[in-house]
Amino acid sequence: MIYVIFKIDSEHVGKINTLIKDDVVSRQSILSRDAHALDIKGTETYLKIEGSEQGVKRAEELAKELGFKKLDKKKAEEINKKILQQEDSAATGMGMIFD
Repeated sequence: MIYVIFKIDSEHVGKINTLIKDDVVSRQSILSRDAHALDIKGTETYLKIEGSEQGVKRAEELAKELGFKKLDKKKAEEINKKILQQEDSAATGMGMIFD
């Protein structure tokens, strides 16, 4: 699957709902994280849309209209790595609870 990550300034966070209510986009995997949660300075939110080529393309179109900044490939990979590390850490923690 392919993905795209957008950087959204705190004053535009409310517009995320407009993006994810779209029929095509809503069928994709959607994940948002505040910068602070990813150990990044700032108040912005990162929005990851992962799924089909059509879904990601539609998300890019809508995000552009909403004024969201699409991250370049290098920065997107950095943010994605932090998101995956966070998810792995949470999964490990859950495993310890059930052991």
